[in-house]
Order: sequence, then structure tokens, then C-alpha cells
Amino acid sequence: MINITVIGRDGQKHSLETPTDMGLNLMELCKAYGLPVKGTCGGMALCSTCHTYVLSDHELPEMSADEEDMLDQAFFVEDNSRLGCQIRMTEETDGLEVRLAPEDEEV
Repeated sequence: MINITVIGRDGQKHSLETPTDMGLNLMELCKAYGLPVKGTCGGMALCSTCHTYVLSDHELPEMSADEEDMLDQAFFVEDNSRLGCQIRMTEETDGLEVRLAPEDEEV
């Protein structure tokens, strides 16, 4: 089991515990805990409704071209932006801290 910290759009911190042997990604984990992540495309990097900001210094796998393309079209993109659906829950992500990006209607 590993622990992930997700800071919601309201600033509240959520400690999430997850196994690493189920192949879950961050978007799926957030949805399982009832956090407001839509994941409209189902984790295919075809939307940006699971947009997050990585706050910790974890070395994550490189972004795919699809993820880069989707973030190019997303709102509120920062240097530490990633799509939650593209971050797999592994031993290497233990202690990861992210913040949910604002939704476009929250301008």
C-alpha cells in the first residue's frame, strides 16, 4: 500500500491509500475516494478533466505526446501540470502530493 496526498479545489488535503498491484491511475483513485475528478474520457488522455498539479518532487514517467497535446488545450496549465489518468500508482509514487486544477467554469 502507498499513500498519496490530494489537495482539493477547496484547499482541503485528502490522504488516500491505495495498493500498487491493481494498475490504478491517479484519476481512478480520486474517483474511488469521491473527489471531484470527472475523468470524462475514461483515462485515455482525450480530455483534461483530471488535470492536476504535481507538488512533490517525484520523478514521474515522461509525458506522452497525447498528454502534452491535451494539456496544450487545457485551462490553467502550469509547468507542473499532469493528467491524473496518466500517473500510475506504483511504489515510486508513494508520498506523491498533487492539487486538483480548477475547472474551466471556476474562472
